[in-house]
Amino acid sequence: MKVIKKIFGVALLLALLWGGRYLWQALPIISGYGAKNMCSCVFVAGRSPESVLAQELAKSPLNLGKFTVSYADSSVTGTVAGIASKKAIFRKGLGCTLLSELSEEEVRQQAFRLAAKPRVNQDTLPWPMGNQLPDSLSVPFSLPALQAVVQTAFEESNPEAPQNTRAVVVLYDGQLVYEQYAQGFDVNTPQIGWSMTKSITSTLVGILQSQGRLEVKNLAPVAEWQADERKNITLDQLLRASSGLAWEENYGGPADATHMLFKSADMGAFAAKSPQGKAPDTEFYYSSGTTNIISRIVRQTLGEEVYHAFPYEQLFYKIGMHSAVMEPDASGTFVGSSYTFATPRDWARFGLLFYQKGQWQGEQIVPADWVSYSVTPTPPAPQGEYGAQWWLNAGAKDNPENRNMPDVPSDCFSANGFEGQRVMIIPSEKLVIVRLGLTQSGNFDFNQFTKKIIEAVHVPAQP
Repeated sequence: MKVIKKIFGVALLLALLWGGRYLWQALPIISGYGAKNMCSCVFVAGRSPESVLAQELAKSPLNLGKFTVSYADSSVTGTVAGIASKKAIFRKGLGCTLLSELSEEEVRQQAFRLAAKPRVNQDTLPWPMGNQLPDSLSVPFSLPALQAVVQTAFEESNPEAPQNTRAVVVLYDGQLVYEQYAQGFDVNTPQIGWSMTKSITSTLVGILQSQGRLEVKNLAPVAEWQADERKNITLDQLLRASSGLAWEENYGGPADATHMLFKSADMGAFAAKSPQGKAPDTEFYYSSGTTNIISRIVRQTLGEEVYHAFPYEQLFYKIGMHSAVMEPDASGTFVGSSYTFATPRDWARFGLLFYQKGQWQGEQIVPADWVSYSVTPTPPAPQGEYGAQWWLNAGAKDNPENRNMPDVPSDCFSANGFEGQRVMIIPSEKLVIVRLGLTQSGNFDFNQFTKKIIEAVHVPAQP
């Protein structure tokens, strides 16, 4: 009996130690996620703290945190039960940054050359460079049919599985034909793209390759890898999520992805420490760590005088994405995996750039062959579902009907983000569709929604 008690006591002690260690790791993730989210939604998107608490931070375990907004220093501090304090700060032109490993003073003292925002009133310019839309549309399909489909994205028939759609924008052959917004959001509200940022990071690499500064087929220029087997990983393999690096893309608790986003000052450096798990090009594994390694490569390639202005001067402002804000980590490197805010129309402009094969009003922003490369399936992806930081609908090599959205054309490709963010480009149907929301996985049927939009644009216009 004494032996059993001792075993039970040891087991209980180990459980308590494990539980304590788990909480020690998990609580800063809760407070960090909430502080960063609140900061960006308030200071970048212009929303009220109350709306963020009631929506983004209402679900367990985030509702365990307390988040305090300071307008005096443009910051948000998060705690859980009075401990695990994390602070996010807003800096003009940079958005919000979660303080990790570096002090607030160190981060606030950083000085970067930022891009000058174009001094134009977009409301006086026609779409797509501006926001002026024609008084009447000339399209070959029934607008009421399209409007009826879009309306379904905002309807809530199941309180246990709400869709929580916040915005839908539909372009047809480059023309903005319909848009709709949820209460509390409008045409001017920047919204987070989450992992749609990955597609932006890939685009920056494409621009750098066109300038002769990077070559995706070359070995990835990562200094930490030069003395071991990781030196054989190419930039192409990083872009196509087939590097073989060991990584846990899990957001349910302490994992590589959450430690990187909510505890690391230099996210690219954190991810670059990942050991080799499998041989390159043998497995497709979606990884935010990989993308932040790429983002750090972009910074090191460009240098400090150019880097922080580069996405704006070479991409965003050239296509009228004046609302876009790409946010850096505490080291100053853009969180290329996750943190870009832009209005729904600006996300649509990004989709339109790729619909037009990288061309924008006479200028080739990104090469057409880069667009083709981006939407070429990575060989290890079983359903042909991923290219170079873009999601695809190509289907399995031996069975093209086996694809993520079986009722949507196989040429559809998209920038996808957490909680149902999507920019979908369907060249064969002349469509770009933006859908943004706050949606739990599985609560929005993109296959059916997209299918019905395609059907709507085939309904003839009434004379």
